Amino acid sequence: MFAKSTYSGNTQEQYTMLSKQLDALLTGESNAIANLSNASALLNQFFDRINWVGFYLMEDGELVLGPFQGLPACVRIPVGRGVCGTTVAKKETMLVPDVHAFPGHIACDAASQSEIVVPLIKNGEVIGVLDIDSPEKDRFHEEDQQGLELFVSILIKHI
Repeated sequence: MFAKSTYSGNTQEQYTMLSKQLDALLTGESNAIANLSNASALLNQFFDRINWVGFYLMEDGELVLGPFQGLPACVRIPVGRGVCGTTVAKKETMLVPDVHAFPGHIACDAASQSEIVVPLIKNGEVIGVLDIDSPEKDRFHEEDQQGLELFVSILIKHI
């Protein structure tokens, strides 16, 4: 399930370790772009079977591409459009087993088959999203949602 064998234990334990590693990595750094960059690199190392991981940040009422790992991506996404924009509008994680079945999906990479998007909420406001795509259908599950929401809760403290 995960890229590195250093993450042993069940899925919950692996995500707990990942979140602790993130906290240690970001402690002492206050620059949001640096921290988001390291967070995307850490997730890219952690996961296997993904083709894109990164962040979109709210700017002037729309999502704008932030730090990421993967192929070039869509730069701007309106709120309410696609999986990322819907995540912002609903202020909740979107777990999409088949992106082609999602109305209004934005295909930045034609290879993407499934996606999970977690909102970054700070002081009650969505400031961005974590977006992870996979070239496999049904790649992400409820355990991933819970683990990534934990990861984001740690990340928010550092941005």
